[in-house]
Amino acid sequence: MNCQPDFDQQHRQHAYRVRLEWGPVGAKAVGPVDIAVVVDVLSFTTTLTVAVERGIEVLPFRWRDDRAEAYAREHGAVLAVQRQDAVPGRPSLSPASLHRAEGVRRLVLPSPNGSTISTLLADGGATVLGASLRNRAAVAEWLAPRCAEGASVAFIASGERWPDGTLRPAVEDLWGAGAVLAALDCAGFAGDLSPEAAMARDAFRAADLPDALHACAGGRELTAKGYADDVEVASEMDGSSVVPLLCGRSFRAATDGLTDPR
Repeated sequence: MNCQPDFDQQHRQHAYRVRLEWGPVGAKAVGPVDIAVVVDVLSFTTTLTVAVERGIEVLPFRWRDDRAEAYAREHGAVLAVQRQDAVPGRPSLSPASLHRAEGVRRLVLPSPNGSTISTLLADGGATVLGASLRNRAAVAEWLAPRCAEGASVAFIASGERWPDGTLRPAVEDLWGAGAVLAALDCAGFAGDLSPEAAMARDAFRAADLPDALHACAGGRELTAKGYADDVEVASEMDGSSVVPLLCGRSFRAATDGLTDPR
């Protein structure tokens, strides 16, 4: 029996080469696509940039339970803990904790949003990148020649979850996707955006960043829980030059010589 959702063709945005959708369901709806850019500013893709620039290989994983422990052991990796349990040798999803991590070479990073979406997109055959405000110019530079050659690109704003498990669109992810799209404009590519993608670009241009990141619901939530440092790291516009690329089952820094990540 085929249990795949029956998405209307109009919702797939296939009339455009550069698209934007939300969450895991959006990641399924918008494919197939050549390149997928996952955006989870608070905090999965921001944490990716910190990890990869420190030489840490990141293995995304959908679940935070006994399966994650077994997966980390199988791959000789450290399993990221909950934010409140982070110590120098055991980082968490917190990007600030990755700055303090010592002796970590491989990290299993469970996330119901960013990790799940990355896995879904890779399983669908896309080349998957991680983007945030920190590395938006670097991602745009990587994308520009590929867009010019005709590649289709989907930006997936991860969003968050309401207590009932449904998607909560997170404005910081809209800004993060828009930040890359605005940088693509500066890199000389400005064509064939879906209205959804163009809206993200324009929302980024209109946002008062970094102040808006601290003031939005996600930023205020992390600050109230004592993780204002994570918001500060996430707000470092163009603070990183790495492009996390999903190679097989792990994110590593993209290089010019790495043309087939699978």
